Amino acid sequence: MFQQGLVVFAKDKQRVSAFYQQTLGLVLEASDGEHDLLRGQGYEVVVHSIPRQYAAGIRIAEPPQPREDTPFKPTFVVSSLADLRRAVEATGGHLKPEAGAWHFRGHTVLDGWDPEGNIVQFKQRDAG
Repeated sequence: MFQQGLVVFAKDKQRVSAFYQQTLGLVLEASDGEHDLLRGQGYEVVVHSIPRQYAAGIRIAEPPQPREDTPFKPTFVVSSLADLRRAVEATGGHLKPEAGAWHFRGHTVLDGWDPEGNIVQFKQRDAG
């Protein structure tokens, strides 16, 4: 089966991997010291560890601050933004308040970020 793919570089591979597994319902299919391969629901996410010599110079704020300086924002359709919020919070990420959601092409759309500040957009199909 063809998978849409995304590679996320992470300082803390385990923490970022848990975020994508829980928020998107992905399954860990393979793992080694540098990569986690997550698959499910037509998505394939590879969480790639940033080499230690580079990771040492990267500071992740607590709570994580969004990395607004990137030209890419992956978008994922989820079944429930309410369920998503619980998974995001449980894994150290952030989802903007519900009041910040907007409607676009039959979906309710809301931005958030993973535990390292990588911006992610989530969409829930509107009823009807």
